[in-house]
Amino acid sequence: MHHFQYRGDELFAEDVPVRDIVAKYGSPLYIYSHATLERHFMAFDDAFAALPHTICYSVKANSNQSVLKTFIKLGGGVDIVSGGELYRALMAGADPAKIVYSGVGKRDDEIEYALSSNILMFNVESEEELTRISDIASRFGRKAGIAIRVNPDVDPGTHPYITTGLKSAKFGITIDRALEEYRRAATLPGVNVIGIDMHIGSQLTKVAPFTDSIGKLKTVIAKVREMGIELRYFDCGGGLGIQYDNEEPPLPADYGKEIVAATKNLGVHLIFEPGRNMVGNAGILAATCLYTKSRDEKNFIIIDAGMNDLARPALYGSFHGVQPVVKDQDGMITADIVGPICESGDFLVKEREVPMFRRGDLMAFMSAGAYGFAMSSSYNSRPRVAEVMVKGGEAELIRERETLEDLVKGERIASFI
Repeated sequence: MHHFQYRGDELFAEDVPVRDIVAKYGSPLYIYSHATLERHFMAFDDAFAALPHTICYSVKANSNQSVLKTFIKLGGGVDIVSGGELYRALMAGADPAKIVYSGVGKRDDEIEYALSSNILMFNVESEEELTRISDIASRFGRKAGIAIRVNPDVDPGTHPYITTGLKSAKFGITIDRALEEYRRAATLPGVNVIGIDMHIGSQLTKVAPFTDSIGKLKTVIAKVREMGIELRYFDCGGGLGIQYDNEEPPLPADYGKEIVAATKNLGVHLIFEPGRNMVGNAGILAATCLYTKSRDEKNFIIIDAGMNDLARPALYGSFHGVQPVVKDQDGMITADIVGPICESGDFLVKEREVPMFRRGDLMAFMSAGAYGFAMSSSYNSRPRVAEVMVKGGEAELIRERETLEDLVKGERIASFI
């Protein structure tokens, strides 16, 4: 459920016409619904009301501070994967005691920053990282809270690029080495072993991979506790999918019911890292038709947004629904919707029946709130677009559109040229 709906022939974001938002802030433009963000967080949080838990929103999905602040005010924490995300989270008011730090490539300075910020724990992804965190924490006279990310070797049934729980993935420590690393962690002077972590992939549409993975990790938990190590936190990761096209992912309530049943006797505080599930359907990318052309029975709709603005279709062949902002087109046409980037892979829609857009028509790419702006770039020296959040009848700019001057900010022409 989201709050982008038609009233008559016109698309609204909550109570504001999308056409009016674009007229004020320009095109292309990301637009987010505050009510949708709140609704999705509360639905996920309520699903685990029976057990102690923390919802640590995955910042990488959409890192705008207004999005972060929305979840933080509802009691959420954050899952970060870089020092930059930690900075963003703290600037938005995140409680350090509700911050978990994931990611396979934590630099020394990032580890130091997280330690000095007193985050809850690091999700450790490799043997060398475990040693490095201990060494750095010891140097500062600290003990870092850690969980080991255990790779359960479960196929989540999603796109290969967003599958993270197989042995072939770069993430985590394999389940057959986990016990050895827990035993070693208990001897290291700079770490405090407090949890276990898993994350098997993104855009999952079935609960079974989650419960299968939990089943495997429950065995690890029991054996770790036999060593005398008390695991207080179980980070179940994220990855619950959303509907882009005809997917039928479980509702948070149904997902929660099965996860609660699988973990209720473990005596742990559950942590979840939803990202896409929180923000995906809470955002759209509005764009404008620049030109149309046809050749050899192939139709193109050329727009002012490209793969630098929304990379998912080019990267993964991902589906985003496209809807007219005002329904006044003359029927439908099978076409590619392409951007201005000088790459053949620059498309947002491929060979799909879409409205017969004309020059100047506005369109909305749906379910663009996750991995949209967050993955955007200034490729082809195109300034990154603006972001707007809507609450009821109010639309407010939450990120300014980049300028041409911004494109060269920080650059220097070498003195020897």
